[in-house]
Amino acid sequence: MDLQQHNPMHPGAFIKRVYLEPFGIGNNVLAQKLNVARGTVSRLINGKTNLSPEMAIKLSKVLGRTPQSWMQMQDNYDLWKAKKRVNLDQVVAIDFDLYSMA
Repeated sequence: MDLQQHNPMHPGAFIKRVYLEPFGIGNNVLAQKLNVARGTVSRLINGKTNLSPEMAIKLSKVLGRTPQSWMQMQDNYDLWKAKKRVNLDQVVAIDFDLYSMA
C-alpha cells in the first residue's frame, strides 16, 4: 500500500492556517517574535522560500513543535514537488544479485 502524502502543505501555509489566521496574528508580530525581518516571514508564509534549519529552531521556540517536525514538513513538501517533476523513465535499479561476490 502506498502511504505517500498527496499535496503536503508548505510550512509557511501551515503556519498561516494553524497559528496566524485563527489567532489574528500578523506577519509583523511573528517576525518580531522570531527576531527576523518582516520580509523573511512574508516569503516563508507565502511559500516563496524554504524553511531553514535555523528558522525551524526559532519556530520551535516561538510556535511550539520540535525543530525536527518543522524540517520534516519542509522535506515532505520538497519531496512531493520533486516527485512531480523528476522523470524516472531512463532510471534503472541496480540488480545487486548480478554483482554479488559469492
